[in-house]
Amino acid sequence: MKKINDILRNCVVTEVVGDNDRCVSALTFDSRKCADNVAFFALRGTQVDGHDFIDKAVGLGAKVVVCEKTPDVINDDVTYYVVEDSAKALGYAASEFYDRPSEKLHLVGVTGTNGKTTIATLLYRLFFNAGYPCGLLSTIENRVNNLVVPSTHTTGDQLQINEMLSKMVDAGCEYAFMEVSSHAVAQDRIAGLHFAGGIFTNLTHDHLDYHKTVAAYRDAKKKFFDNLPASAFALTNIDDRNGMMMLQNTKAAKKTYSLRTDADFKGVVLESYFDGMELKINRNNVSTFLVGRFNVSNLLAIYGAASLLGMSDDDLLKEISNLHSAPGRFQMVHSNSGIVGIVDYAHTPDALKNVLDTINEIRTHNETLITVVGAGGNRDAAKRPEMAAVAVSKSDRLILTSDNPRNEEPEEIIRQMREGVGGEYYSRVLSITDRREAIRTAVALAKKGDIILVAGKGHEDYQEIKGVKYHFDDVEELTKALNEK
Repeated sequence: MKKINDILRNCVVTEVVGDNDRCVSALTFDSRKCADNVAFFALRGTQVDGHDFIDKAVGLGAKVVVCEKTPDVINDDVTYYVVEDSAKALGYAASEFYDRPSEKLHLVGVTGTNGKTTIATLLYRLFFNAGYPCGLLSTIENRVNNLVVPSTHTTGDQLQINEMLSKMVDAGCEYAFMEVSSHAVAQDRIAGLHFAGGIFTNLTHDHLDYHKTVAAYRDAKKKFFDNLPASAFALTNIDDRNGMMMLQNTKAAKKTYSLRTDADFKGVVLESYFDGMELKINRNNVSTFLVGRFNVSNLLAIYGAASLLGMSDDDLLKEISNLHSAPGRFQMVHSNSGIVGIVDYAHTPDALKNVLDTINEIRTHNETLITVVGAGGNRDAAKRPEMAAVAVSKSDRLILTSDNPRNEEPEEIIRQMREGVGGEYYSRVLSITDRREAIRTAVALAKKGDIILVAGKGHEDYQEIKGVKYHFDDVEELTKALNEK
């Protein structure tokens, strides 16, 4: 049990109605989880308003309610704390409830459209392989040292994050690496966290269904850097036009990385193959199993962050040379057919362009490049024709298919994607709704030496159709189809 006054010490409380000396055993923003000694935080969400569920929370036993306005009916057995922003209050309260775990290790956040998962995951692997106890909070999974905890969102809610960080602290972790989504920043899910560093990757078309404008999307990313403390570092990709903007108002130490111009961490590609690259980072040559210029950028962010956290160049170069890509990120699929299979998570126009550019830089162009890709339902529809336009212009054959249609009709999503295909490219395009059949068709069309890219899902092992999740793994399906050829 903890005193609610202590938990709310860093929150802006404008009014208290009721007993000001209560203790609680848990915090929640889900009224269904309320019980005796549970504090309920009424959050204003995009779909529902927690203030509409205060009566339900109280009915289930909540004696403490944190809200932005007092309800019309006051229960005398309940204490109501009125705050300016209940989502932000939950962040600070969660931090206090779990004894401020982010201050007890070095927490590094990674934000941007592309590269968040790769950078966070590989930073975790680099430090863990170098012998440092550390944790990971990512789209694919959360980790406490070697313990895997399944992940449901790119960035968890305020309670999930602090609970995970608390577990990391209890396990002796010295470092934690975390994906920071624009949604999480906008919704104050990272409020109350103490960051040792922040990394910006890039900003391209994504999530405009939520943020509405590119400016709002950019500003959500920037807010993360604006709030970094002076003790932290802010490491940004200056090859992206928004890179320097992220540093404008930050109090953190400003650091840069680039493939194109002078920067604190500068990279050059010396040689490139399908199974790796030779690079120069600052004055050091290093080999890597990662592929593509976008991964060079990711490696620069990793190198820069690790260096800023105090790792020596010798240890850094040794660990970088042993890193492999995150699951579903330019993942090679090997078979006896002689066909090159690649699975990648690319689900934005820019990410798809990066992957296809990488393939086109390495290939001989005497072979056929077949791309299989779809777009997710109930997500930003404006990027659908853009993705098809990129894919068809940089591939020899294109198969448009389903991704996660969710509650939309997959045929309609594919139709919207086809709007991005210019008339000169019509002959290159097939539309096959069934994703398994689309992959099998790509393999049937391919000859020895040809390249098949299956994009959009990467590490995801399911398809979501009409609210139901079905097992579906691109790597499994492509491997099976190639081995049956």
